[in-house]
Amino acid sequence: MTAHDEQATDAAGHETSDRPAVLDASHPVIERAAARARGPLSPPFTWLSIGMFALIFIAAFEAMAVTTIMPIVARDLGGEALFALAFAVPMAAGIPGMVIAGNWTDRAGPLPSLVTAAALFVVGLVIAGTATDMGVFIVGRFVHGLSGAAVIVPLYVIVARVYPERLRARVFAGFAAAWVIPSIVGPALAGLVVEAFTWHWVFLGVIVLVLPAAAMVLPPLLRVREQVRGDRSVRWSLGRVGWSVLAAAAALGVSVAKELGPPWQWVLAAVAIAVVAVAIRPLMPRGTLRAVRGMPATILQKLVVAGAFFGAEIYLPYLFMERYDFSPSLAGAVLTGAGISWAFASWLQGRLGERVSNTQAIVIAAIALAVALATVFAVALFTLHPAIAFAGWTLAGAAMGFMYPRFNVEVLSLSKRTEQGFNSAALTIAESIGAATALAVTALVTSAVGQGVFEADFAVTLAIALIAVVLAPRVRPPGSGESVRGGREPGM
Repeated sequence: MTAHDEQATDAAGHETSDRPAVLDASHPVIERAAARARGPLSPPFTWLSIGMFALIFIAAFEAMAVTTIMPIVARDLGGEALFALAFAVPMAAGIPGMVIAGNWTDRAGPLPSLVTAAALFVVGLVIAGTATDMGVFIVGRFVHGLSGAAVIVPLYVIVARVYPERLRARVFAGFAAAWVIPSIVGPALAGLVVEAFTWHWVFLGVIVLVLPAAAMVLPPLLRVREQVRGDRSVRWSLGRVGWSVLAAAAALGVSVAKELGPPWQWVLAAVAIAVVAVAIRPLMPRGTLRAVRGMPATILQKLVVAGAFFGAEIYLPYLFMERYDFSPSLAGAVLTGAGISWAFASWLQGRLGERVSNTQAIVIAAIALAVALATVFAVALFTLHPAIAFAGWTLAGAAMGFMYPRFNVEVLSLSKRTEQGFNSAALTIAESIGAATALAVTALVTSAVGQGVFEADFAVTLAIALIAVVLAPRVRPPGSGESVRGGREPGM
């Protein structure tokens, strides 16, 4: 395949992105099959799609399973004092992991970074699964965070380079479902493994799943090496890696600020958030923090909605157990409802395709998320029937499922080929920073007003959701439906 063949152009000389991708450009039968493919699971994309969905599922299962078994792990390893750190470390490690993966993917294509990240993920499973003290376990969690985040970036770039544009929203819907399904089955399955064997097998048992997933992904990618190759003119950016490490350290600082007494907890949190804002500027497209129309605003919007949703999510089961005397399993059912609605809404937006534009989907979903969080806030404030909160949170899951795949589609459609890795990493970093910051702020509010004052926590997340409603229209690129390429310039 020549350089000219890689990028189709229209009569006006503009790049077009709906050119059917093929798994072997030299084979006319496969090329025709790609053009006729009705979905991500149709030939010739079948095994590649299943393998990518499996990799996402495995990473998500580990994240969900650890939430369930962590009290058991901490007690068994005598590490109760490091309980919170075991969650904060992988989230922080993911930030440099995404930056490195993005830079490497732009230089060498998605294959080397994907293989390396998958191999490191297995290493993390071995370290955590064989740990005999909490310090070693946290090292394994660090490797998990680094590699799990790094897996996502090359997968996004594969979607951009291999699948035709008309299928991309449906591929990302599959990614969303692969994240959501473990939230439904992961905790229960992890509990069964612990009861039948030991918590170690929650990690070690997953290794046997990684190898078949890799076996499904690698052969199709090896057949399209030319199509997914990188650009060696893209330089390694050690400066951005350094900034990502600083951002990760600052995010960790926000998370641990609540351990200090007033007023120092607020001082540390404010300083850490300011450092995060400075450190992420080189990691984002120009104008992100100013919500410049198009790609910058899209990335900022994902940061905000992630903060609103995940900042509220951790308090719902607690609300039901404290205020309504629900059992832990019954309280967790509300999260299952949101998981199901997230998966359904992701499927629905994929089926709607271009009948609903990316901007329309994000605007509609942002409004729905604000309504959902307002409902949950009202339940906490007025002690309304818990079924109302369940309905509200199910709507919140649907809102996230409807808009999340569109963030990916929009950013990739506005990215130059040599910037797909960078921009995919920026999108994922935004989610991590948004969630981590919101979780830290709500934890600070809880420490200030006291445990059990849930309306204060939900008021914070509702305020964040209202910001998302204001920002949502800015996702539309400048011009009348015209694609505008976003660059990665150092200034914001």
